[in-house]
Amino acid sequence: MYAVVVSEPGGPESMSWAEVPDPTLAPGEVLINVAATAVNRADVLQRQGFYPPPPGASEILGLECSGTVAAVADDVTSVAVGDQVCALLTGGGYAEKVAVPAGQVMPLPPGTDLATAASIPEVACTVWSNLISVARVQPGDLVLIHGGSGGIGTHAIQVCKALGAIVAVTAGSAEKLARCAELGAEICINYREQDFVEVIKSTGPGANVILDNMGAKYLERNVEALAPDGRIVIIGMQGGIKAELNLATLLGKRGAIHATSLRGRPLDQKAAICAEVAGNVWPMFESGSVVPIIDAVMPIADVVDAHQRMQDSTHIGKIILTIG
Repeated sequence: MYAVVVSEPGGPESMSWAEVPDPTLAPGEVLINVAATAVNRADVLQRQGFYPPPPGASEILGLECSGTVAAVADDVTSVAVGDQVCALLTGGGYAEKVAVPAGQVMPLPPGTDLATAASIPEVACTVWSNLISVARVQPGDLVLIHGGSGGIGTHAIQVCKALGAIVAVTAGSAEKLARCAELGAEICINYREQDFVEVIKSTGPGANVILDNMGAKYLERNVEALAPDGRIVIIGMQGGIKAELNLATLLGKRGAIHATSLRGRPLDQKAAICAEVAGNVWPMFESGSVVPIIDAVMPIADVVDAHQRMQDSTHIGKIILTIG
């Protein structure tokens, strides 16, 4: 089969489409003929050499895909050959074929075509596992989403609105903030021009939940913006990995800080998350309260341009790569 190969850690030009060995099918796994995958920030970091895959995972980029089931292990009964599916991956999506544990294979979200479905597993599982399972978003909560115009942000806005929360976002341009507002964000903050802490505090006691992709850079400021009994969930480190924190401020607010990742979780946890997403988020797609937000659909031959677009942060929503 063919897949995107990274010759050495570096820029987008380090990637090429080359022949590689076919994946082998282990017990409990499903082999998918990949129709499409999507670009995630983690793919960029892995390509640059900053985010290696977990032990035993595929070295090929790609944390989600859609496609048609080509084969199943003897012990798999949840899907059948010929089913059209999407899947959460630990790696391997930028390829013609991928083997994935059956628990991470889901039916296509209602109303989505095969290519569009490739853009959903990573964001849906990230948002549900963090904002719902960890942060316990409730109706009426003020939820601050940093990076509101990205793939995770645009999905998180819609899910939080569907659950009755009030959504605030940060983004770096008027165009991006306008799109966030269209999706339901009520408080839109241009981080290049405004202090998000001042804006959030001007609306009341603070944010009940903060979804943060920046890490160290925003840690202290996030605590300042937090409401009493608030919860911060850190899912990225774009702003660094080390920071100092005034614990007295956190204690005074009875706040909680969670740091989570999806890729390295045990298989049973990822299977449980996928089941919760299919059971709770797929009905939101069916009702139209959540829709896929697609920035661009590009052939895998344009993977260098797709990564550059992600790296430049000029996108709004997801970048899909079609294969085949």
